[in-house]
Amino acid sequence: MSDPRVAAIPVADCGERLVDVRTSGTLLVGDRRADATGAFAHLHQGVLDRLLHAQSVLPDGLRLLFIEGYRPPALQCTYFEQYADELRADNPTWSREQLRQAASRYVSPPEIAPHSAGAAVDVTLVDADGFELDMGTRVNASPEESAGGCYTDADSISRQARTNRSMLSAALSAAGLINYSTEWWHWSHGDRYWALMTNQPAALYGPISPPSGKSIQEPS
Repeated sequence: MSDPRVAAIPVADCGERLVDVRTSGTLLVGDRRADATGAFAHLHQGVLDRLLHAQSVLPDGLRLLFIEGYRPPALQCTYFEQYADELRADNPTWSREQLRQAASRYVSPPEIAPHSAGAAVDVTLVDADGFELDMGTRVNASPEESAGGCYTDADSISRQARTNRSMLSAALSAAGLINYSTEWWHWSHGDRYWALMTNQPAALYGPISPPSGKSIQEPS
């Protein structure tokens, strides 16, 4: 995400509102990233539509588990700085640029973060009883914690976990979402990274700051 080509992508905001995915009636929404305002459960309508399509093409007995969508820029900044501090403590000789590039493998810089644009979603798979499938690592496992197992194409995970990741990837890719290869659970549509990876001239969605003291509803 620290690639300057991502930041260079312009945003041609399409004016689409954010919607609460909990009102879709068909997505299973977890609460591990829930916040007081409900921001985590919001996405742009176009992203939600694609997520619902992905779920419709999954093999029988499987469902998506929605974990997190929209993330306010201030929270994204907190996550980025916390991870950078962890890397700094382990690598005291690294320069500021080295730290930024390394941190960006796992947490997007706030100014270009797909989550802060309401364009990204963290998801996994569950079975018919709601139990999460083995995906090789937990959602949000860092490269250090997982020894690289969080990378989508990691070869250090089990055969079953690779099969499960392939099923998730096939459904989400078919729906027009793209994966950030450092995080098997992270998929997006319409953000700057999506535009770069799909050769689009501009992003559809840019960062959104929620109104102070209000629930997030639409771009301001």
